[in-house]
Amino acid sequence: MHSASVGHQCPECVGASAQAVVPVRTPLGGRQQRSTVPIVTYALIGINVLMFVLQSVSSGVQRALVLWSPAVADGELYRLLTSAFLHYGITHILFNMWALYVVGPPLEMALGKLRFGALYLLSALGGSVLVYLLSDLSAATAGASGAVFGLFGAMFVVGRKLNMDVRWVIGIIGLNLAFTFVIPLISSQNISWQGHVGGLVTGAAVAAAYAYAPRQRRDLVQAGATVAVLVLLVALVWWRTAELRAMIGLS
Repeated sequence: MHSASVGHQCPECVGASAQAVVPVRTPLGGRQQRSTVPIVTYALIGINVLMFVLQSVSSGVQRALVLWSPAVADGELYRLLTSAFLHYGITHILFNMWALYVVGPPLEMALGKLRFGALYLLSALGGSVLVYLLSDLSAATAGASGAVFGLFGAMFVVGRKLNMDVRWVIGIIGLNLAFTFVIPLISSQNISWQGHVGGLVTGAAVAAAYAYAPRQRRDLVQAGATVAVLVLLVALVWWRTAELRAMIGLS
């Protein structure tokens, strides 16, 4: 027998009661976390910091994992994702991790761990794919900015859905887009506008599918949208790879 607030219960009764409990859902369909600690957000920050440390102690890590289009076309497709966990300098990683620390937790609480993780990775991939499609072949791109911009776009969409004041999100997006296009014009610093715009559009699109999925078929629609975005990105990579292989003479 087990002690309970109303006396004692047998093990079978406790098990039956546990099975009868309906899981609590977040406003957008994810499972409500028992803890308020944004585990996925902190894990992503930890991975980014770890990769930055590895970059600092070994230059080979950066060469092997950054997004360089000829290497991707030659079969190193993993660079499309690994590049999103690398950074060029302390300022680069500090800004991205600060943004992730600010925007990540509320989104993770609203979407749930699984959906938030999918949103982050798809945004990162969406940014990399647009870089792959439009950037100069000599460019070596890295950074979590695509994923972070995706979270900015998602925060706007989710905030509107939950009737929140999203003017501050609009301000952040506008300010960062201005920096993206203006800074390269007035300095020698290179900023990948393709990664920022690709991540922003992907994140907003995925978040819209998550936020506005009909309640009766929410899980099905959200899963279908996730797969559909992934398939679209894979198709674009396949098309660009075929084009680049013909361009640079790869068999």
